[in-house]
Amino acid sequence: MIPSKPLTRRTMLRGMGVAMSLPWLEAMGPLKAWADEPTADKAVPNRMAFIYVPNGKNMVDWTPQQEGTGFDLPAILEPLACVKDKLLILSGLTADKARANGDGGGDHARALAAFLTGAQPRKTDGTDIRAGISVDQVAASRIGDQVRLASLEIGCEHGAMAGNCDSGYSCVYSSTMSWRSATQPLPKEVNPKLVFERLFATVPNAERAQRDALRKSILDFVREDSKDLAGRLGVNDVRKLDEYFAAVRDIELRIERAETLPPIQAPDYTIPAGIPATYDEHIRLMCDLIVLAFRADVTRVVTCVLANEGSNKPYPFIDVPEGHHDLSHHGGDDAKKAKIRQINLFHTRQLAYLLEKLNKTPEGDGTLLDHSMIAYGSGNSDGNAHNHDDLPILLAGGGCGTLTTGRHIRYAKETPLNNLWLAMLNRMEIDVAQLGDSSGELPHVT
Repeated sequence: MIPSKPLTRRTMLRGMGVAMSLPWLEAMGPLKAWADEPTADKAVPNRMAFIYVPNGKNMVDWTPQQEGTGFDLPAILEPLACVKDKLLILSGLTADKARANGDGGGDHARALAAFLTGAQPRKTDGTDIRAGISVDQVAASRIGDQVRLASLEIGCEHGAMAGNCDSGYSCVYSSTMSWRSATQPLPKEVNPKLVFERLFATVPNAERAQRDALRKSILDFVREDSKDLAGRLGVNDVRKLDEYFAAVRDIELRIERAETLPPIQAPDYTIPAGIPATYDEHIRLMCDLIVLAFRADVTRVVTCVLANEGSNKPYPFIDVPEGHHDLSHHGGDDAKKAKIRQINLFHTRQLAYLLEKLNKTPEGDGTLLDHSMIAYGSGNSDGNAHNHDDLPILLAGGGCGTLTTGRHIRYAKETPLNNLWLAMLNRMEIDVAQLGDSSGELPHVT
């Protein structure tokens, strides 16, 4: 049963300061009407997410030996086997502005600051910071008015926004990936509960605290509105709505449960207050929130920093009690390289969790992954050498049919990483002539 008057894509359930976006329902009309309701002639909205990991990779365990479609997944990428046909492994890309270029030490700070901007960050640990606008914010400025949140900036490790963190570079550079302008970094939110609130709550802090004190689910506050809506929907839509509500409630319960767990005991590492006690659960909660945000079309642009650049986080839960940054300076030691491989593999497993969840979420004639572009990588390649060429970069998802996946592509040396970002913007129907040090749109991804 479809209502005589189709629901708008921006229909929300409301109650006591909560506005809850909905996934696509049959009652909203043809799927192609999402992107621009007044004209109803555009395709399914494309989404983009950028997932960053620090300190580079064991490149020999990352890079496929074969090019084209007949490539085998190397050790670090094996967890992605279930979505191999939806991957583009892109070798040879370079972040030139992460190099010193006369500025001396500070490769970690430059790596993250230049990753999405392609701009040389000013070497300063004062307030006169400067980098460039990042690709996510270019997208947010062009399409952000079509959704509730223009962009979402999240992460899984706290980072300072001032002080000296890397050879005279401000801490903001090594902890921030998203830049609204050359002088306006956007800090990431690391608390899943606050991210959840940002996605759904519309109330002032005082009222939000009052609601939290009632210990009710967000679903409780929209229950009456949802009952009224359910009476207007067909069987398939009711099922989709139930599944969506179940996903929302699951995240609520996991956040509540995580807040009651004691912090993990690990050498020289204290879990920040207010986030899950285990790192993998923290990452997976953030991944679930990305899926939820895309599914409800709350935002179409996300950045997520799994750990700050230069992070010395230990990984005792995978039998690597040493700090990540310390190990990345392995000096060729096979034992240290084996531990770096374990850390790299852990991060890839978390990526696999996100991609598989997107791929299992149906949407129209495909999945959320088919209608997304998920870029994953680091601004360093070999952490021991601090080199910024031949970066570990992959792009997952179909980009609404604009990407030809299931391939390993090798580009010429010194091909700017920002050429990839231009190609992604183009697939969001955003025409930009240049971004940072780009030299043109990256070819061969279609």
